[in-house]
Formats: sequence, C-alpha cells, structure tokens
Amino acid sequence: MTSPKEQAAISRLMGFLQEWDNASKVARSHILDNFIKANQGKTGPELELEFSQGASLFLARLTSWLRLTYMYGIYLDRQLKSIGIFLSAASSHRYLIEFLEVGGVLTLLEILGLNQLKEEDKRESIKLLQLVANAGRKYKELICESYGVRSIAEFLAVSKSEETQEQVQILLDSLGHGNPKYQNQVYKGLIALLPCTSPKAQQLSLQTLRTVQVIVGAAHPSIVDAVLGVLSSMHLEVQYEGRTHHRTAHPLCCLLRRKADF
Repeated sequence: MTSPKEQAAISRLMGFLQEWDNASKVARSHILDNFIKANQGKTGPELELEFSQGASLFLARLTSWLRLTYMYGIYLDRQLKSIGIFLSAASSHRYLIEFLEVGGVLTLLEILGLNQLKEEDKRESIKLLQLVANAGRKYKELICESYGVRSIAEFLAVSKSEETQEQVQILLDSLGHGNPKYQNQVYKGLIALLPCTSPKAQQLSLQTLRTVQVIVGAAHPSIVDAVLGVLSSMHLEVQYEGRTHHRTAHPLCCLLRRKADF
C-alpha cells in the first residue's frame, strides 16, 4: 500500500505527463526549457526522484516526439538537449538503452544529413553521439554498423562552423579508439576527408589521423596521394598538419618515399 506522500508524488507525475500529452508545440517547448534549466547535471537517481521513479515515461515521450518531428526541425535543439540530460546523467545507463532501443542512433545520424536543419541542431546531435560512443565499445560498434562513420565524415566536410567541426573531430577520435572491429573504417573515413574543400575539416582530419594511424599500424596506400595533396594546399595550417603527419607516421613516410622514387 502506497503512503500519502507516494500517492501525491505519483499524482504529480501523472499530471505532468498529461500536461505534456495535451500541450501544443509551443507549450511543449516551454516545458522543455524549464526541464533543461531545472535538471542540467543531475544524476540518474536524482532524475528518478524528480519524476517519482517515472523518468523513463518522460524520456519515452521525448524520443517519440523527436522521431515524429526531427525532419522539420521543430524545437529540435530543445529536444536534443533534453535527451542529453538523460544520456549524460551519472548512473543512468538504462536511459541510454531505452533511447537506443527505439532507433536513437539512426535518428541522430539522419539529422546530420538533412539540409533543411540548422547547424546548431546538428551539433547537438553530434554531442549525443559522443555520449553514445563514450559508453563503451559495443556502442561505438553500433554507430559504425549504422553507417555512422560515413554520415559523420560527410557532415564534417560540409559544416560551416568551427565549433561544430571540432565536436565532430572529438567524436571521430572516440570512434577510432577502443574499437578494433571498425578502427579501419574510421581510418579510411578520415583519409576520404582529406580532399574535401574545407581547410578546417582537412586540418582536423589530419590531426585525428595521426592518432588513429598509430592504432592501425600499416598505412593504407590510398593515404599517399591524399597527404601529398594537402601538402600543396594554399592554407598554411593544412600544410603544417600534413607535414607533421608525414614526419610522425613512419609507415606513411616509407610509402611517400617509395612514391617519390617513381
């Protein structure tokens, strides 16, 4: 039998969920604003206390609304930030599982490829993918199995914001570490980025390649022409990264010397 205090807490939760279910888009955006302000940095147990052990019921509603509306960008930044509160909360692994079980990774990756969406929204999507990747090896594999490396690399190539590009670099670097099954896929994705037209994307790709090259070991032959290309870049910061990569990646140095002999 529940105590009067527990009954009151359950009643508050049901009232909140009913308010959400009946709210308009604008009203929901206000609910999310308040949720973000009140719950930033909370742990899983603290969120459960806030929602009377029913936080998952609100997360389910958030993910459902996201899947229905993400293509239109309707308050997308607020939705993603709210979901991020659940995924980043300490001692909250089950929230991550619940998000992934409804196709969360695919939704986040699809957001990156939609031209009609704002760069800021896509940056929030990248941050959520970072949280997924940082949860462990099998979650990195899930992103890669969902053609994530290609989607993420393509987004880096077209992104116009340095802040966003740096967040993408963090994600690609995470996917390249502790992910033996797909580390070569990440490596090749970084090589494919080198001929892109964005100097910042080239620079960040070269920086990440230096660390991933050490993990992979033998240099892939396709990297030779790619690095030679960036060495002739008009952008000094790209040339610098290219020369640094050339000097530090011993297997690559051998390939480049062999290429120069022909």
